[in-house]
This record gives sequence, structure tokens and C-alpha cells, in this order.
Amino acid sequence: MSWKDFYRRRDVIDAVLRQAHRDPEGELPFAEIAGAEELFGTKQNLLLALHHKWTRLLSGHLRAESACPDDANALDLPDQEGDQIDAVSRAWNKATREHATLRAVLDAHIDDSAALLAMHRAEQRMLAVTAGLAEPREPIAEITKIGVAFDALLRSGPARPARRRSPVGHLLRMLAPSA
Repeated sequence: MSWKDFYRRRDVIDAVLRQAHRDPEGELPFAEIAGAEELFGTKQNLLLALHHKWTRLLSGHLRAESACPDDANALDLPDQEGDQIDAVSRAWNKATREHATLRAVLDAHIDDSAALLAMHRAEQRMLAVTAGLAEPREPIAEITKIGVAFDALLRSGPARPARRRSPVGHLLRMLAPSA
């Protein structure tokens, strides 16, 4: 894929989200968007591209909320698990707030595609492992169950106000080398 194709695909995705903003739970605006069929071929491919965009956004928020993601297991803090859960919750809530249309479109079409559902399950597993609720070495079925439950809690609970971060965590983030 050339850069020109990349930018054309990005523009189509943005146009789909702009049009879907009116009714994010309605029919996916595919035929109405110029170039969508040419660039993506099918609605399923467009949905997968939308989920890829969501995953990138959510991963960025998760990274930003983690005090020191490379050394998270090395820190021996007594309430580390609570901090990880709070960080993942904050990241998911912030990503959902900032990209509500994208999340709503994906939620509305989750049952339209087995591939999209598989990607959603992978996202739930990622949230469970990142929150410290599951270990990567556990069976996938167990991690998925935990991820589904955590996802349900994230969606059902009201967004809590952000906790004030400790100054030590802030200093650790400032000292962490950026890649």
C-alpha cells in the first residue's frame, strides 16, 4: 500500500465516522462514501479497519495511563493491582469519551462479522491482562472470561472522576526514557 492509498483509506474512515455520527448505531455508511468500496471492498474490511483504528487509540491511552509500562512488574507497590485497574479504566473511559462515535459504530456491528468479534475478544483479553486481572500464561478461555466481565464493568459503571496521581508516579514517568 502506498502513502497515497494510506491517506485515501484514512480519509474514507474519517468520512464514515462523520456520517455515522448522526446515527452511530444505524447502518454503516459504506455505499454512500466515495471510494469506500474501491479501497475496502466490503463492509467487513471497513469494520476491521475501524477496529484497528480503535485499537491504536486505546493502546495509546493505555500507554499514557501506565506509570512505567516497561517496568510495571518490577515495581513492588502494595496496591499496584488497584492502580493498574484504575489506569486501564481511565484509559478506556477517556478513549471512549473522545471517540464515542467510533466505539458506538463498532458496538453496533460487533455481531456482523466473526472476525470483528474475534478482534473484540482480543481487546477484552488485552484489557484484562493490562489491568493485572489475568496473566498472559493463563488459558485463553479464562482470560477471555475475565476480559468480558471487566469490559461489562467498564461499560456499566458511571465514569468516575480521575484520581489525583501521586507525585512519585509523575516523577517516574518524567524520568522514563521515551522511545
